[in-house]
Amino acid sequence: MPKGFNLLKSIRKHGIFYVCVVVFIFFAIASDAFLSKNNLMNVARQVSMLGITAVGMTCVILTSGIDLTVGSVLGLSGTVCAKLMVEAGMYPALAVVVALIVACLCGALSAFLITSVRIPPLIATLGLMGTLRGVIYILCGGLPVYGFTKAFKVIGQGYIGIIPVPVIIMVVIFIIGHLFLNRSKYGRYIYGLGGNEEAARLSGVSVRGMKYVTYMFSSFCAGIAGIVMLSRLYSAQPTTGAGFEMNVITAVVLGGISIAGGEGKLSGVVAGVIIIGILTNGMILLNIDSYWQMVVQGLVLLMAVGVDQLGKAMLHKSRKAA
Repeated sequence: MPKGFNLLKSIRKHGIFYVCVVVFIFFAIASDAFLSKNNLMNVARQVSMLGITAVGMTCVILTSGIDLTVGSVLGLSGTVCAKLMVEAGMYPALAVVVALIVACLCGALSAFLITSVRIPPLIATLGLMGTLRGVIYILCGGLPVYGFTKAFKVIGQGYIGIIPVPVIIMVVIFIIGHLFLNRSKYGRYIYGLGGNEEAARLSGVSVRGMKYVTYMFSSFCAGIAGIVMLSRLYSAQPTTGAGFEMNVITAVVLGGISIAGGEGKLSGVVAGVIIIGILTNGMILLNIDSYWQMVVQGLVLLMAVGVDQLGKAMLHKSRKAA
């Protein structure tokens, strides 16, 4: 052990990564199939869509907001892209661009409801989540959309070398998110909004403008995940993305992003995403009933939020005592 290494201090600082390692080792021992190359590649592809969406959700939660539309935006972007390619005969690249524009417009609508209509983020995005899901069913008539070019499958099923294309897309999005949050003034504004919105406003930050940026970026990330999902499934299903927002929020909060906003690092979200991916895959390999899987995912979310709130309470108490 390196000189001066303090295990307890390291666990407090990087606890989520230790949890990630423990969960990985547990399923590696519990299931013989877990460490197989095919399964690990499958896990990597699965977490890619979760990770892409989690980057946008991180920005929203850091402002002390929430975005429950990500699952519906994911499904809508895939449906729009598929319809344009199949029924309008649009070139795939152009269809992808149009679908991502639609996704960004959904984020702008969320921001409008929150900033101009003054609806709380939870209610605004909850209502819009249901509305967009209804739009998906209207667009596809409740039936899957398929029949586009096989070359489109590269986005969700292809490889560059031995690395799946979705994983490369996820890494690029994480790098963009890191630079945005830690190397730009807008990242400082986002943390400032979550810490104290009024103080940020008095400092000259355009609160309304930043909320438009964060919600549109969140929807943009969900849109990219929707395109990847469409390519991977090779069809647009009306139920795609249903309930996906729960996994995204769980991964973000588990990764150390405070649900109250203003605190947390994107590096922790990487571990949160991996943990959720491993848990989901591992429970399937162990033949755990899907209902119990929902119970576990719910408990993980409650645990993550509970630890966050208890930590804040203890910090507030210690500061008050000092």
